[in-house]
Amino acid sequence: MAERLQKILSQYGVASRRQAEELITTGQVQVNGAVAHLGQRADPQCDRIEVNHQPIQTNHRPVQHYLLLHKPLGMVSTCADPEGRPTVLSALAPDLHNIGIHPVGRLDAYSTGALLLTNDGNFTFRLTHPRHDVSKTYVVRLEGQVSPATLATWRQGIELDHRPTRPARVRVIAADNHYTKLEIILQEGRNRQIRRVAEALGHRVLELHRVAVGSVSLGRLDVGAYRALSSAEIEALLAESSVSSASLGHLPQPSASHSSS
Repeated sequence: MAERLQKILSQYGVASRRQAEELITTGQVQVNGAVAHLGQRADPQCDRIEVNHQPIQTNHRPVQHYLLLHKPLGMVSTCADPEGRPTVLSALAPDLHNIGIHPVGRLDAYSTGALLLTNDGNFTFRLTHPRHDVSKTYVVRLEGQVSPATLATWRQGIELDHRPTRPARVRVIAADNHYTKLEIILQEGRNRQIRRVAEALGHRVLELHRVAVGSVSLGRLDVGAYRALSSAEIEALLAESSVSSASLGHLPQPSASHSSS
């Protein structure tokens, strides 16, 4: 059956849907010898699909993996880094390196904590699309004392990139004369959002640690370690991603197989 190329590439572990779209738009994907275009459909059982002239192995669809990584400080949320910094793949067992596993969203190199990894492009799409609103919970230590007025402003949202941020849940966990520790729950994930909002409100972020993605929390997972998500956790994340998008029409469906190792 013919499907969109970006969906096929994500299903076979080549890349996430968004990464697949980039591969297509930059001319790195060929179908039956011709350069593919975005929106093109193909049937992997009938058409020869190549990425940089390497055919995808349609007779070997990789097992889908769903992982939670406790990202350490200094690790980048990519699968390769031109600067030679440790990537998320460097934390995984060697047999997980070449089956299309990629991060679901990002944490910057100076942030730590919960980061999901998968080779299921549909899962990535569901959890990262701006309309799906999977919450993320952070513990953030800021320089200085944060006033009640500042907290109220943060909760309401501020102008960022010419549009307001969504309301956030912000509460004080601890404070003294030198720092304030906050729990922040966001329903969106703009680039370096917490750091930029804090700076706009006059505070420098000293530490930023993500403790949960949706209902999946780090718990006692050691720094640098990872574990497979349970079937219940996978289903919960997909359910959470659908709550605010139920009225948006058809969405890509998760695959039937939720096996991981």
